[in-house]
Amino acid sequence: MKLVAASLLMASPLALSCSQAQETDRFAKVEIKAEKLADGVAVLFGAGGNIGVSYGPDGTVLIDDQFAPLTPKIQAAIADLGASEVKYLINTHWHGDHSGGNENFGKAGALIMAHDHVRERMLGIQKTGKGNDPASPKEALPTVTYHDGIKLHLNGDEVHVKHMKHGHTDGDSIIFWKNANVLHMGDLYFNKVTLPFIDLNSGGNARGVLAAAEKALEMADDNTKIIPGHGPMATKADLMAYRDMMKSVIGAIEKAQGEGKTLEQVQAMKPAAEWDTNPDAFIKGDAFVEAVYKSLQMPEHAEEHAH
Repeated sequence: MKLVAASLLMASPLALSCSQAQETDRFAKVEIKAEKLADGVAVLFGAGGNIGVSYGPDGTVLIDDQFAPLTPKIQAAIADLGASEVKYLINTHWHGDHSGGNENFGKAGALIMAHDHVRERMLGIQKTGKGNDPASPKEALPTVTYHDGIKLHLNGDEVHVKHMKHGHTDGDSIIFWKNANVLHMGDLYFNKVTLPFIDLNSGGNARGVLAAAEKALEMADDNTKIIPGHGPMATKADLMAYRDMMKSVIGAIEKAQGEGKTLEQVQAMKPAAEWDTNPDAFIKGDAFVEAVYKSLQMPEHAEEHAH
């Protein structure tokens, strides 16, 4: 996440240069590791969201780009795959651990694509758990946006980009390589490393996370390779277990709300305890339960604009 100056002193050029240096140092030891998934399709692991890569004669397509200081390492990993420079970039959503490199890739000539809401959120100041993220520079913004989705015919494959309404955020997309049988879920799916992060401030909702998992399972088969937003590669069986977890927790909380239980009472029930097993997780049981509880108090979302 970007750092926000707290005072005039902190906003001085010297202080900002120190902050930028600290941000760079934070990623100095990060390694970008590549794993080939199919002919012309790979995943990159580093810090932040997992990156999908499609490469071949029509150019290189990148799905998310982690943090800005990692751009040179990401570019090196892409070159090691034998791929050309990034021609197209798709953001699965607006969060900085998935779009932090946008400005760098945009300046290098990449065409950036994302859902309408991603551009809308990047244009303004966004509330986060760590404060506020400032508006993004012009070069970082998606220049091609869509409402329902878009289909790309590149590198001998059909790449289906589909919007999933109000899940992790209000601008999530999943990406499916039809021929390669690879599915990138973005942060609609966290595999094993943490309980789900549902960003209520960005239009997220637990109902949408469950609905996205259901739709993704309809697209997948037993041989589909699934790239989660965070965590190791997954199978359809892994995603089914995630879907079942969401159904279980939502069902338990819905029942408790129907009985008039408060948030604190529901948290004390620990409906997510079975899956709250990582002491270093970004989202632990109480935070997840709170997000689900508040999601279920909200009316069903309607899209904010027409097609």
